[in-house]
Amino acid sequence: MPEPALTPRPDGLVESRKPVLLPIMGPRLQGEVTAAGVAQLALWGEGDLGRLRFSPLEGPFVYAPNMLLAAVGGVFVAQEAPVMVICGVTYRGFSPARRCASWDRMEHPRSRIRREHGRRYVDLFWANVIIEQRGPDLVIAAGTDPGEAERAIGFSVETIIAEAHGYAAHCDRLPEADPLLRSMVIQGTHAALSSARRDERGRFDGLAAGLHYSTPARTYYRDGYWTLQLLLEVAPALVHEEIEMLASGIQPDGEAPSGVILAGPEQAQAWEELRTTVFGLDWIHTRAIDWWSDHFDSPLLFILAIADYVRVCEDDDPAERHWPLIKAIFQRYRVFTERGLPVKPRHERDWTDNVYRSGFVAYDLGLWVGALDAIATLGLRIEPGLAAEARSLAESTRAVIEATLWREDGWYADYLAPEGLAEVDPVLEDHLALDSLTLLRHDAVSEERAQQVLAAIRAKLETRHNQAQGFGDWGVMCSYPPFKHRADTRSKSAFAYRYHNGADWPWLDGLYAEERLRRGLPGWRYPMLRWWRTCLEEGWMGAVEYFSPPWGRGSLLQGWSSMPAAVALKYRDVVLRGDSD
Repeated sequence: MPEPALTPRPDGLVESRKPVLLPIMGPRLQGEVTAAGVAQLALWGEGDLGRLRFSPLEGPFVYAPNMLLAAVGGVFVAQEAPVMVICGVTYRGFSPARRCASWDRMEHPRSRIRREHGRRYVDLFWANVIIEQRGPDLVIAAGTDPGEAERAIGFSVETIIAEAHGYAAHCDRLPEADPLLRSMVIQGTHAALSSARRDERGRFDGLAAGLHYSTPARTYYRDGYWTLQLLLEVAPALVHEEIEMLASGIQPDGEAPSGVILAGPEQAQAWEELRTTVFGLDWIHTRAIDWWSDHFDSPLLFILAIADYVRVCEDDDPAERHWPLIKAIFQRYRVFTERGLPVKPRHERDWTDNVYRSGFVAYDLGLWVGALDAIATLGLRIEPGLAAEARSLAESTRAVIEATLWREDGWYADYLAPEGLAEVDPVLEDHLALDSLTLLRHDAVSEERAQQVLAAIRAKLETRHNQAQGFGDWGVMCSYPPFKHRADTRSKSAFAYRYHNGADWPWLDGLYAEERLRRGLPGWRYPMLRWWRTCLEEGWMGAVEYFSPPWGRGSLLQGWSSMPAAVALKYRDVVLRGDSD
C-alpha cells in the first residue's frame, strides 16, 4: 500500500514531504494555497480576487488550520482582518479576477494595478487588494473598499503570525487523543469555526457551507444545522446569530429555500442580473434572497436548530420570537399529509438535491418527527394547545412510518413514491440510505428497529464489510446498492457510487457514529475516522465535503463535515477510552 500523502503528528498537526493544497477561510479572506507558489484568493460577500504567484516554499511541510509551516517560512492567515503573510518568499505576480464569480455576466471596468510607496494596489470593481513585499515576507490584504484593505495591510507580520497560531490552538479541542483523532477534531473544529463569516464592518454574516459555496455568498439551512452541532459547544453565540439569518428566509406560509443569499452589493447585483435574465433561473430562485426556493427539509431544520439552541443554552428567546414561523411550518406540513405522513413532491429539493425522491421519504420523516417533538417541548409554555397537538401527531406518525417503510431486510426504505401508493407494484426505492438515521436520531422508531438498522448499516454501508462494492475499504457509503430507479437521479448522482448515490459524506459518518455511541455500541471509531484517514491518504487537507474512489472528492473545508468532531467532543470521555471494535 502506498505511503499516505499526509501524516498526523502527536500534536494534532499534519505533515507531508510534498506540498498539498491548503484551503484557507478567515472571517473575510478565503482561498486555496499551495507551497509550490500559487494562491487563488477571494473575499467573502464580494467574490474572486485573483491568482497570486510567489517563489516556492521548501519542505517538509506542516499543516494547521489556516496555516502552513515550511522548512523556512510558511503561510499565516489573520483572524481580525482580511490579511495573510507568506514568509520566506518573493512576489512573482498577481492576475486579477476578471469577474466576481464564474457565473458573473456583467461588464466590469478593467482592473487597475498600480505601485505606490513599495506596495501594489489592485482595484477591482467589487473589491481591493494590496500586496507588499516586506523583506523576506509577502503580505496580501483585501477589502470591500480601499479603507478595509488599508486597515488590513497595516497589520504587522508578527501580529498576523500570532493570530494564526492562536486560532490553530483554539481549534485543538481534544489534546488527549491519539494523533489521528486529535488531528480530525482540530480540522473539524476549524471547518465549523471558519464557516462563520463577517462583513466589512465585522458583523456576523452567516455560516458558509464551505470554500466552494461562496458565490453568491449564502448560508444554508441543512449545512448550517449540522455545523451548529459543534458550534453549540465551542461558540453558542454564533448559533443564535445564524438562527436570525435563517429566519429571514422563512416565508409567512412556512416555506423556506435551501439557503439565504448574503452577497455584498456588487455580487448581489451580478447575481440578480443572472437570476432575472437566464431562462428558468427565476423559477428555481424565485426571490432575490433565495438560493433555490422551497426546499422540503429546510423549514424542519430551522425548527430543530431553535430547539437545539434552547436545550443547550437554556435561552427561549429564538423560540418565543419565531413562534409564528414555527406555527406556519407546522401548518404547512399538515397540508402535505396523506395517510398520516407528509408527502414530498417529486423534486430534488432536500439535501439529496441530485435525486427526485418523492412521497414518504425516510430522511424527511425523521426530521418531521424531530420537529413535532420540538414543537411539543417548546410550546409547553408558549402555546400548550399546539404543543399537545404536535405531541399526539408525533406518536401517530411513528406508527405510520413503521407500517409504511419498514423492510424485512432490516432497514427502512429510502422512499415510497406517491404515484405508486395505489399500485400493486409501487414505486419504491428500498435500498439502505444512511440519511434514514434521522429516524433514529429523533427516536421515530423503536429501539429494536434502531438496533437492526445499525446492524444493517455496519454490514452494507461500511466498505470494510461490503466487498461487493468493489473498491476495498475506503469509508461509509451514503447508500447501497445504487439507485434502481435511474430516472430519479440526475447530474453527479446519476453515476453509481458518486455523490448521493453511494459516496462517503462525513456529516453522515458523524451521525452514524453518534447513534452507535449513544447506545453504547462498539464500532463508532470506524465512521468517525475512516473518512479522515482517506483524506490523509489522498492528500486532501481539511474536512472534505464527500468522496468516493471512482470519482474523487468534493469541496475542501466543508462546515457540516465537522459532525464527526462534534460527536467526538460530545462523547469525549467514551471516545478517549477507545473502541473495542
